[in-house]
Amino acid sequence: MSTPEQWMRVQGELGQRLYLILDSVGQLDERNALLNERDDDQYSNLYSGTPASALAAIGPYLFQLDTLDHPAIQVLLKTPERHWGWLASSASGDLDQLARHWRARLVTGERPNQALYRFHDNRVLGRALAHLRPEQRSEFLGPIASVCYWQDGQWAAAYNPAPGEYLVPPAPAWLAVPPTADTAAGIQIDNARRYLMVEQMERLAELARQQDTDTLLQAQLELARAWGWQAPEQVRFLLVQRLQAPGEALPRFWSPQLDETPLTHFQRVYQQVQFWQGDATL
Repeated sequence: MSTPEQWMRVQGELGQRLYLILDSVGQLDERNALLNERDDDQYSNLYSGTPASALAAIGPYLFQLDTLDHPAIQVLLKTPERHWGWLASSASGDLDQLARHWRARLVTGERPNQALYRFHDNRVLGRALAHLRPEQRSEFLGPIASVCYWQDGQWAAAYNPAPGEYLVPPAPAWLAVPPTADTAAGIQIDNARRYLMVEQMERLAELARQQDTDTLLQAQLELARAWGWQAPEQVRFLLVQRLQAPGEALPRFWSPQLDETPLTHFQRVYQQVQFWQGDATL
């Protein structure tokens, strides 16, 4: 196991520059502390100028670092279980080049079935690196020579056999890596939190003052899985409704009826909620 400090020392001996990929969600204080002390050419918002630009305020950032001694960096290193992102090194001092590389790998699929690839999540990164062949690892990491990240309860380091500029292949191998159950669950909670931060910021902030938001989100996601509500619009509907009354028990009509499919269950509940909220007729 290589600690970040040991990894950084090796990268310095190799003449590599140091970078940080940081998820804004859950790390706003650390992100803002780093932003306040850097010039514009020392960081990049990786959602800016992409189809995810509407989420730029809570998107991942790429920072160029000179040291790990900054107080915000030390907080991150002491709490890796927050899954805040990962460290990287590169011979390139061109921050724009690295940003272009990851932006090109951000959006997957074709409309209307596009999705965001969470390359900034250390769990996603580690899972991909464990399954990629050497040439695929180079296509994935591009100009990055090495990465240091938290995986399975310990620090890990991985290396790129041929750093450089690469086009995104027609069928990226890193998109074919099956997530583990823990990884998938963690990503689902993160995605739910992001959605509510954009669409229900005030209610989410109020809830956070009263209880742990992740506990509520996890409970609702487990309920959605039990009911077979896995479509994004079904999960979002459940989350928003529960956020409006987090301490109240679900009305009886929400329970699935005998021989009711997940789709007919959802449609019935949705129509009744719309009626009682005055938005539709039964």
